[in-house]
Amino acid sequence: LLRAAADFASYPGVHCDDTVRQFLEQFPLPKLLGVLQSQADVPGVDETLAACLDKVFSSRYGASLLPNYGEFIQAGLLTNSKIIRQLACKAVLNLLDKLDTFVLYPLLINCLIEGDEEVSAIVLDVLKRLAEIPKGTDIIFPKVAAQSSSMARIRILSLIAKLFAVSSSTATAIRDSNLLSLFEDEIKDRKDMLKTLSALEVLYELAEHPNSNIFLLKNSLLQHITDVINDSTADSVIRSRASLISGRLLSSVTNLLLAIDKILQNTDEIESALEALGLIGATTQGACFLFTNVAKHVVQLSFNRQGRGKQLAALHAFGSICGVDRQELGDQAEERLKRLVYTVASDSPKLTPSALLLSVLQQDPDIRIAGYRVISRLVVREWCLREVCSKSEIIRVVTDETTKLGMEARYNCCVAINKALSSSHLLNESSLSELIGKLNDAVRRGPYLSDREAQPVVDTAERF
Repeated sequence: LLRAAADFASYPGVHCDDTVRQFLEQFPLPKLLGVLQSQADVPGVDETLAACLDKVFSSRYGASLLPNYGEFIQAGLLTNSKIIRQLACKAVLNLLDKLDTFVLYPLLINCLIEGDEEVSAIVLDVLKRLAEIPKGTDIIFPKVAAQSSSMARIRILSLIAKLFAVSSSTATAIRDSNLLSLFEDEIKDRKDMLKTLSALEVLYELAEHPNSNIFLLKNSLLQHITDVINDSTADSVIRSRASLISGRLLSSVTNLLLAIDKILQNTDEIESALEALGLIGATTQGACFLFTNVAKHVVQLSFNRQGRGKQLAALHAFGSICGVDRQELGDQAEERLKRLVYTVASDSPKLTPSALLLSVLQQDPDIRIAGYRVISRLVVREWCLREVCSKSEIIRVVTDETTKLGMEARYNCCVAINKALSSSHLLNESSLSELIGKLNDAVRRGPYLSDREAQPVVDTAERF
């Protein structure tokens, strides 16, 4: 029996119904389950039979037999055997709508809390599927409650994050069940760094879902996140994660922006803060709120060569604020952006925006690629297009550079400048005729300079 079960389990993919039926005619399901339960402590038996039964239940014919073996599934969810628990959880997943989930739900929650990572992962999938079927949320939410152990609470939070993404009605049920308060309890008690960080990690996952903004900004979670960022005694890792969550959630809360702005003064956390600001600036509303001292700091750091990592993060954030992934801003915000760039330039040794942009293009490839991204979006503004065209060295770099690294970014920048010129009155200025010719030629040649040979990039060991 074990040899036949092992051969059956080793088949790649799912068996057809006829093959499963023939196998069960030779080795009836009650016999397989009986051996599994009676000899589970014999080395190799539970692994072999569980793998075989998993193949059986994965087929339509095998799944159709599951309702007759509800007692086995219940016993499997209660067993101490990890392998049998996994099999029972998969069996529930395969026939969720035909089993008595009211009876099985407490057992599934127990597996979620007490099982290992593999069992918990399967249970999370089961409960997510349960939330998708009619009246599934009626089963889940009245019975989900805070658990005593830290691990149990984090797994409950992971369940909430999974369910939050199912639909807006499920997210509403989570809010109405007051389950979001579990996050608040974990975050506001910052005595246990690991517990707080785990809760923030799950909340970061939850904040990624489209439904998150609708609900998370309407309770005190926002204030707790702000408190974490403002807490100078909190670990920098926790504050950084909190600031990234805020970047996903917020675009209009002044107090939070001020809290993130304070992090820009801290060398250890500044890159995470810049990433958060980039996330906020990726939306039009968020970018409009950043045109304060916060946005000024981003622009200043974009052209500050005192820290390569900080400058690179700032350039990416600046590109998002400029609108790399969205449409232009409104007139008032556009004027603020222009005034901000000119102010930062005049306060720097470079004096002009064109000189600042050129300084970025003269640095290492990663910084230069980020610079191409910023310029590609800035040149849709007439004032920036004029600045770029006033510096022939910028045009030389974007049209003549032959290093392989970043050629597509360089080409996209070249195309953006050329496109902006084609719809601008600058196109008729005779002083720019040579520059326009170079741009047209570079666009024609494509990103890989078809009639030139690209040169490899050689970096010194010190750079790494």
